[in-house]
Parts: sequence; structure tokens; C-alpha cells
Amino acid sequence: MQKRFDDYRLFWQEFRHTFESTGAVLPSGRSLSRALASQVGKSKSPQHILEVGPGTGAVTNSIIPRLGPHDRLDLVELNERFAVVLRDRLKSDPVWQPVAGRMRILEMPVEEIDDCGCYDVIVSGLPLNNFSCDLVEHILQHFHRLAAKSAQLSFFEYVALRKAKSLWSKAQERLRLSGIERLLQREFDSWQFSRQCILANVPPAWVHHLCLPGYIEADTKSMQHAATVESAQ
Repeated sequence: MQKRFDDYRLFWQEFRHTFESTGAVLPSGRSLSRALASQVGKSKSPQHILEVGPGTGAVTNSIIPRLGPHDRLDLVELNERFAVVLRDRLKSDPVWQPVAGRMRILEMPVEEIDDCGCYDVIVSGLPLNNFSCDLVEHILQHFHRLAAKSAQLSFFEYVALRKAKSLWSKAQERLRLSGIERLLQREFDSWQFSRQCILANVPPAWVHHLCLPGYIEADTKSMQHAATVESAQ
């Protein structure tokens, strides 16, 4: 119980100081965490899993029990204080310790990871609605580069957040939010196979599950599209 209160306090502090990159007042609740982790452990083959923005490890707690005996898990966390908590848990948490040898904590932006086409499952806790349109597009493109063939991408957003913010935002902010809406809808239309509404979370959230084509296939399609555009000019 004390650990949970410590996590809540740290999230509140980081929300106040680094709102753009933290984006949440509280860690993900158990129902949301389980939904985000639901695509892990569905393959009989060893999987390489990437969790982006794990915070203090709420979703990680739901991922670890689903790991197969040869699965590997990378945690990418940009926030220095959260990364310290994750490293401490890797050393002392009895749930984390048995798989510590198959886990890495990478303190860097996800865009700096060069392991193209190697992740079978990507779980993201990034607050995309807080970012610029350019950054959101760059992150989504990089998820495609990191994805193995038919990789599963799971991420969440709070229910009706963009619509609610648009009601009281200035024109420039509404333009940013509508741009993010278009970027995400493009991904949903192309790759989404399921979504869940998690009402038992504060606040309620949508969890989106996408099946990505993979780095090689995505790159080939991109080149084919570029060639089509060039020939039409």
C-alpha cells in the first residue's frame, strides 16, 4: 500500500513539473494495465516486447506475468525520476527479479532506438495528445520501424479528451488537437483490429490494439507509394 501511495505522489509531482511528457496524474489502474498488456504472451515463439513510457511500472506489473520463458522486455523511460524507480524495482521487487536478466531499462527517447523490425509487441503509455503533431507523426512512424512483421501495438488515450479540450482551447490548440485526431484516425483505419473502453480507470480510457505490417513491409509500401506519386507528376 505504501508503495502505491509513493507512486501516486511521484506521478503528481512529475505531472506538475513535466506535464507535456508525463500526461497523467496517476499511474494506470489495474484494469487499464491488464488491457494494455493483453497482447503479450499470445505467441508460442519467443517475443521481444517494448514498453514505452512505463512510468513507475504499473503496466509492467501486468506484462511480466504474461512473459514466456524466453521472452525479452525493454522498458524505455525518458523521465529520470521514473527510471530510478524502475531500476530499484528491477533489483528489489520480487515479481520483477525472476525476469531481471531478460529486461533492459533504456533511459532515452523512443525515437533513438535503432532496433528496426525487432519488436513483436509494443505497449505505449506516451501521452500523445500532449505532443505536437510533428512529434506524434514521428513517434508513430518510428513504432512502424521498430515493429516486426504483424507486431501488436497497444496504447491508450483518455475518453473524449481531445473533444473536451477543444471546447475551451484557443484556435491554435484546436488546430493541434484536430491534427492529432487525423494522424491517429489514419492509423486506426489502416491497422486497428480492436479497442476497449476501460471505465474502471481514472479517468476512463480507450485502449487501441493495432496490428502493424512490420518494418520491411512498411518500408516497401512507403517506397511504392513514393514511386506512384513520382510517376503521376
